[in-house]
Amino acid sequence: MKHILTAADILPLDAYEKIRAEKRGALIARKKNRRVAVGPFATFYFENYDTMWLQVQEMLRIEKGGAEQLEDELHAYAPLVPKGDELIATFMIEIEDEARRATILATLGGIQDQIEVRFGGEVIKGEAERDLDYTSVSGKASSVQFVHFRFTPAQILKFRAPNAEVILAIKHANYGHMAVGTEVVRQELAGDFG
Repeated sequence: MKHILTAADILPLDAYEKIRAEKRGALIARKKNRRVAVGPFATFYFENYDTMWLQVQEMLRIEKGGAEQLEDELHAYAPLVPKGDELIATFMIEIEDEARRATILATLGGIQDQIEVRFGGEVIKGEAERDLDYTSVSGKASSVQFVHFRFTPAQILKFRAPNAEVILAIKHANYGHMAVGTEVVRQELAGDFG
């Protein structure tokens, strides 16, 4: 698994178009095993080199911004590629009704500091992406956040153990939920470690 996404990895648009359907189809199938819903509104989409490569390719395809856009896209998405000792997730609070979403987000300030993954007697606290502020001055949470889970070598071994129970938990006072990841999800995420 690659751990760094650079401009050299990105295909020209014409070359990408030739393989787009195949790449997207394969990754969509894989992404099902990189998703964990926690409670009624929160979903974690675990990112890796492949998901971020596709994201950059698709953004360039849609916006056609050339080299300048590529630099911006890499700046935004390359940090979301796990470096071999972590898992990284896009954490989304998904509520279709706009008014209801605003009401609930107003009660979830600081939720990014209340996320953890548990397995084999270990607890790893999630760390929000450092250069973004996920809670407004009024206490409203962002509906899209990026969370890192950093592992020690010993923790990676425990996570990789076949059939290790992996629990993703949110301990926020207004959103206390947890979910047990399936073995298929654990196996898929274990591939993110170097």
